[in-house]
Amino acid sequence: MSDFLSKQQNTKRKQTGSTGTFPRLHVRKTVSQKKRPPETISRIALLIRFLKPVTWIPVIWSFLCGAVASGAFGWNELFGWKFFLAILLTGPLASGTCQMLNDYFDRDLDEINEPYRPIPGGAISLKNATLLIAVWSVLSVITGYLIHPVIGLYVVIGIINAHLYSANPIKLKKRLWAGNIIVAVSYLVIPWVAGEIAYSSQISLQALMPSLIVAGLFTLSSTGTMTINDFKSVEGDRQNAIRTLPVVFGESKAALIAAILINTGQLLAAGYILMLGQSILALIVALLVIPQFLMQFSLVRAPKTMDVRYNAIAQNFLVAGMLVCAFAIKALRV
Repeated sequence: MSDFLSKQQNTKRKQTGSTGTFPRLHVRKTVSQKKRPPETISRIALLIRFLKPVTWIPVIWSFLCGAVASGAFGWNELFGWKFFLAILLTGPLASGTCQMLNDYFDRDLDEINEPYRPIPGGAISLKNATLLIAVWSVLSVITGYLIHPVIGLYVVIGIINAHLYSANPIKLKKRLWAGNIIVAVSYLVIPWVAGEIAYSSQISLQALMPSLIVAGLFTLSSTGTMTINDFKSVEGDRQNAIRTLPVVFGESKAALIAAILINTGQLLAAGYILMLGQSILALIVALLVIPQFLMQFSLVRAPKTMDVRYNAIAQNFLVAGMLVCAFAIKALRV
């Protein structure tokens, strides 16, 4: 027995080395889950990150579609002061204000889903965030008023919608469909109608009706695209009882519902354009749904890995359909 034990000890010494300790293993260092210290970036870069420029594009595009639909917008207007103010408003000002509000009220969710956003990451204090939101809100309303007094009112409505979407106790993003619908209205209907009001010589419900119908139908599609955006934050939404479609129905079913909404809204818009007598433009809008439909098979199979890629590619066809519809409405006015 003693010989056996001594052999075992000798074997261990050979494995561990003369010091009796195990040799160091070359393993990959794990990343700590603790909050990363604030990055040393310029204040301008930090502000730009807070304003989320990527979110400005849909709002700017919707305003452009409304301007085209007015029948009074042409190449010359692209270089006018009114269009410059409109880009400033729909981009960094109004859209930026809504994004800052969303980050402010969603800081608890961002600690889970996006811990390196400016507020949860510690780069912007709540006091400074509040000051920025107040200044940006005032600038947004003033700029909207300069374009047209009614647009100044629309900006106020958009800021109220941002509060309703993110702020407790209402927090519409917790209420399944309501959150996505109010965001889609703010991103599409309000800027589209604002674009038409900015350039139209006649402002009445009857004159705005074609734009309201088309924008409303594309809002149905946008509600679907907003659902796809929810896939990136499923874990945080689930922990905080945020009732998004992916949380309530599961990711695959939510992707299927989103696809149906996206296609239905565009096809109904194509049908409405056909009723207006613009058959060729209606056909183009319908054909633009096909590439989106083909991509949706992959989206439904793997929504959490395909969400970003789908929106990056398929959204181009959707917004192209919006502009085609705007030209169809313009054809009625000229």
